[in-house]
Amino acid sequence: MFSATAKVSYPSSDFISLCQSQITLLAKILQAEWSAVYLTSEKDNQQINLIPIVVYPAGGTARNTFTNHIDFIEGKEITAIPIFRGSLSSISEDLSSVHSSNFFTSEPYQVGFPLVYEGLVLGVLVTRRFNHPWKQDELTQIKKIANTLAIARSLDQRQASSKKQLHQQKILHKQEYDRLENLFHQLRNPLTALKIFGKLLLKRLISDEQSFAVVKNIVREGEHLHDLIQEFETNQISIDASLDTVPLNSNFVGTFKNSLSPLLPSQSLELDEIYISEILEDILISMKPIAQNKNIILQIHAPNYLQPVLASIFGLREVISNLIDNSIKYTPPFGRIDIRLGLFKIIDNKQYQGICIQDTGLGISTEDQPYIFERHYRGAKTQESILGNGLGLSIVKELVDKMNGTIELLSPIDFQNNKGTQFIVWLSLKDSRYRTN
Repeated sequence: MFSATAKVSYPSSDFISLCQSQITLLAKILQAEWSAVYLTSEKDNQQINLIPIVVYPAGGTARNTFTNHIDFIEGKEITAIPIFRGSLSSISEDLSSVHSSNFFTSEPYQVGFPLVYEGLVLGVLVTRRFNHPWKQDELTQIKKIANTLAIARSLDQRQASSKKQLHQQKILHKQEYDRLENLFHQLRNPLTALKIFGKLLLKRLISDEQSFAVVKNIVREGEHLHDLIQEFETNQISIDASLDTVPLNSNFVGTFKNSLSPLLPSQSLELDEIYISEILEDILISMKPIAQNKNIILQIHAPNYLQPVLASIFGLREVISNLIDNSIKYTPPFGRIDIRLGLFKIIDNKQYQGICIQDTGLGISTEDQPYIFERHYRGAKTQESILGNGLGLSIVKELVDKMNGTIELLSPIDFQNNKGTQFIVWLSLKDSRYRTN
């Protein structure tokens, strides 16, 4: 007894070409006047239909396109093989009844051979002559063609399934790699702060040889970590490109799936009422020494009281840290960075509070601005002069979106010198619906 086949997958162009060549062979050598190859298709896990893949002749030319209903192709011909319209059980029973001869006939000069491989019904080959019956040796040749098509169809399905699995695996691998990449990027800011704190301690501990040696080792190891991260960031683009060509190992994906930080932006964020000023205060402890190291003035402008916003502690900290870090990175020595709190705006009839980070740095050209939040995109001004991997703003955008906020970009600020950049992050208030009288 034959087994039912699974849902049909689109055949490849190679398989269709093979069908066409075999049907051409039937026409030239065996004088077949009409031939067709159908593939089985499961519908609603019960109904079996036959999908015509190649029909010859059909309007004078071979047909190699899908049709949803077989009645659309040569209606008078299709009615000659009614046993292939029905349920899983009926198609198996019908084919089993002709298993002893390996073919069926619905009229004297038309024969059909099921495409069966490893017990699965994959389709059927039907061929007809109008004026004289088939001889036994001719039927043997047709059977061989049907067997060839059955094997080819099985291999075609396996290849399609493998390609689909590989594509899904690559997507998963890319997602996990992006998370790892984000983690390295997010390690850079606290590591830079630790290095600067260590150097400040070295200046104070010159007279204390024992403590000086300990802190010096801390600074040295921090610089080593920084070099390792920099090496990773330098090579990451070529690694990304290799994902499109190198087969992936699912075990590698699984290794990292549960080991990466659950707080990376690929994960959902839990939103709470958060005071922006409190988050900013913690960030500035690390950022001020970095700015001072470049002789950059870092100025805060904030009202005495602000309402809390709906945000994630992690998400908001990463957003503000990345924006300030970018401002410091792209602002030349003796520049200025202004951070303003207490901005207020109505967006879609909801109340939003904003934090503005503005610098006197290089600015972002109008050509670069549409792409500035894409992963690995770096503006033309900064590609060679400043180290970076183009991840910071993409992380910012993803986190702001996950916190149901929005981000605005304005650059340049100083139009005369074409310099300066301003980012404003807008986050909603708890009772954000704006009421008008």
